[in-house]
Amino acid sequence: MAKRKNQWTEAKIARYQKEGRGQGELSNYKPWLTIQDVPSSGRAHRINGWKTKRIHHLLSDLERNYFYLLEWADEIIDIREQYPLNREKTLQISETKHIKHPLDTTSQTPIVLTTDFFITLRKGNNISYLARTIKPSDQLNDARIIEKFEIECKYWDEMKVDWGIVSEKELPQDVVKNIEWLHPSREITDSMDHQLISDFYHYIHDCTETISECLRHFDKIYHLDQGSALSLLKHLLATKKITFDINIPFSVSNSISLLEFPIKQPNEKRLAT
Repeated sequence: MAKRKNQWTEAKIARYQKEGRGQGELSNYKPWLTIQDVPSSGRAHRINGWKTKRIHHLLSDLERNYFYLLEWADEIIDIREQYPLNREKTLQISETKHIKHPLDTTSQTPIVLTTDFFITLRKGNNISYLARTIKPSDQLNDARIIEKFEIECKYWDEMKVDWGIVSEKELPQDVVKNIEWLHPSREITDSMDHQLISDFYHYIHDCTETISECLRHFDKIYHLDQGSALSLLKHLLATKKITFDINIPFSVSNSISLLEFPIKQPNEKRLAT
């Protein structure tokens, strides 16, 4: 898909605002920038979110990896990427701090700054927010980037929102890889039904072999295509009906004893997503 023209003008900013960019919550949120709007520094990704039920636009592998961690965390209830900052406020902050506000190099229009993730958390009855900027560690000493951080930090401080920078050094790679492997499996596919999921849960709960042997035997007993039981297992792991130590690389060659079964007597309704 072709990228759109990158030049910013007042007319373009007004059009984005009219389109509802940077507005809404959950499935109704529209990111200020999509992968069609900007050249990404790495591979860009469009991923269907578990929590929001919408497509997320992630502009690099690093953003994608952090997004997976947000998806896995139970206390996080909304994830808004490419979140726009109020331009009047960022211009005021720039003037106060004597920092040149980012401009479009062609039109000289002050651009709308964005924070990579604006995150909503719920703990009990309390709702709070986090703002997180994602940046590779080798860019953290760049003087101009540091100036932009100053604007962003002051902005969120005035908004009384916890802001921070995340680099690849803060991301647990084994956890990220596990979630990436499971992420497409949360939704029930056409080849699954609730009774089959329930039968599989009971079978693997009582199995005493390695995970791979349990999966192979289930496929054979139920006359399923090879790999069907693995899809069922990934679905139950993704929905946390079956759990494991997310910090350790998952392997089907491991013992079944590494799996935990928080639902003792599941029924079809409880296993449904």
